[in-house]
Amino acid sequence: MMNLKHCTPSDIPQEFLQYDGDIAQMGVGKSGKIGFLELELQNDSDKQKTIITKKQTQVPLYVQKALHYDLDYPSMAHVFILSPSGGILQGDRYRMDVELRNNAISHITTQGATRIYKMESNYATHMVTLNLKDNSYLEFIPEQIIPYKNSRFYQKTNLQIDDSSTVVYSETIVPGRIAMGEMFDFDLCYLKTEGKINDRVQFRDSSLLSPKMQKIQSLAMFDDKTILTSVYILTKKHVTKVNDMINELFSHTQNISGGSSILPNDSGISIRILGNSSEDQKITIYEILKIIRKEILPEYL
Repeated sequence: MMNLKHCTPSDIPQEFLQYDGDIAQMGVGKSGKIGFLELELQNDSDKQKTIITKKQTQVPLYVQKALHYDLDYPSMAHVFILSPSGGILQGDRYRMDVELRNNAISHITTQGATRIYKMESNYATHMVTLNLKDNSYLEFIPEQIIPYKNSRFYQKTNLQIDDSSTVVYSETIVPGRIAMGEMFDFDLCYLKTEGKINDRVQFRDSSLLSPKMQKIQSLAMFDDKTILTSVYILTKKHVTKVNDMINELFSHTQNISGGSSILPNDSGISIRILGNSSEDQKITIYEILKIIRKEILPEYL
């Protein structure tokens, strides 16, 4: 299962195909170039908490045991995705499959930012599938993506739930290593997200950033902001109320611009946040999580 084909998206965008060449160093598919993580979490009624019931990993992706340190939500499993590599290199192919079942409640994040290193040839890809069943709840909130100069990165995310479950997913793109003088110097950063409820597509959303071809800091795109965060809430619970509360939050925030809208068929909420500080973006994400935990999470406790 953990071979190159399994960990490579079947729909590599046209924009990347021009870079689909051989690598002089360690080629695509070699040991260490394929990262794989398969994770299943379920509620353990005897222990009264969510635990990891299945784990399969291939370095450079792995996880440690689930932690239960939140006194407000003692049953919630906190899971940190780790990588010893320090970043994603040319030719890397990563895949994460996470499934929650049986009233599982979890918060998953990464140990640090996802750094996309400079590329002389080829590109890197990352596939993420989050599958929730049986009244489960997941917050998947990774740290920011930092595309270095001349990097090329394609991430494809699939959110799949049944109508009893809720998933909250975020992604943040910064313009590069600002301290090193990089500002939108990467070649391509393409993030594609799809959400399904009961196997029916509710939305598809794509963010294609090609700074050498686009005027990123034009009024139509980022204006005077440099950092983009997208948050997707896929749920059938309290959608209108949560959406109103998030927009109310944005009306009082400083230093960032943001907006929230309801997804088709009242299937959830889509949120965009623009700012100039990754810390401000992160604070805003967790302010949104506070709203979700107040209005939606109690349904799962």
